[in-house]
Amino acid sequence: MGNFFTVFMLTPWDSLNSNSLTEVKLFSLKNIIKTFPVIEPEFFDDILSNLYNFKHYSWIECIRRIIGPNDEDYDITPWNFLWGVDNDRRMFQMLFQKVKKEIKDSQATLVALAPPELGKLLKLHKEKALLRTLSLLNDPKKMKFVMILAPKGKSLTEEQQLLHINKNYLDKNKINKSLKQMPNIKGQWFPEYSPRCPNCNKLITEIRGFNVGLLKFRCPYCGRQKG
Repeated sequence: MGNFFTVFMLTPWDSLNSNSLTEVKLFSLKNIIKTFPVIEPEFFDDILSNLYNFKHYSWIECIRRIIGPNDEDYDITPWNFLWGVDNDRRMFQMLFQKVKKEIKDSQATLVALAPPELGKLLKLHKEKALLRTLSLLNDPKKMKFVMILAPKGKSLTEEQQLLHINKNYLDKNKINKSLKQMPNIKGQWFPEYSPRCPNCNKLITEIRGFNVGLLKFRCPYCGRQKG
């Protein structure tokens, strides 16, 4: 089992440049304190309040892919990434998986964090360190900035899967269209095998008494006899 969650995102400070992705690795909490702490909705309610009231708290939709410690790809919908720096220039990165899709009124599991110093702090002081950290993140006077990074659309993996499915569908659709567009007198999807008169080249169909395999026949259109 690996130690990291990896988040791929459009770079928030590069105008969400779609031509490049930022990759961030965070330490799994399972490897730090042997569990994933559950964060109550009140923390996120306070974050939302700060988002509305303070310019240095921001919400940015930029997450494009999340890979777990065992190289598993996650649906990015229920995830949020908190990225903050306090007035002492200490950085905080936390990855949350919400119980509900909305951040409001939802519990969430803290699954990973960075930098390593924050992990060491939690390993040493556990719940006490976590509570103090969450309290600090919600104090506008002590934070230089806090960004809540949210999913943007479907994950890259899901988009590629849909693209592959759509390509297969389009390929099959092209074949069907080409079959429909094949020139055919009867408008059917298979060639016409009725015999033709060697003289006037008209199809000899629906002729009473005509059976395939006869050695002789007379064309009902021009009177030409063959055989």
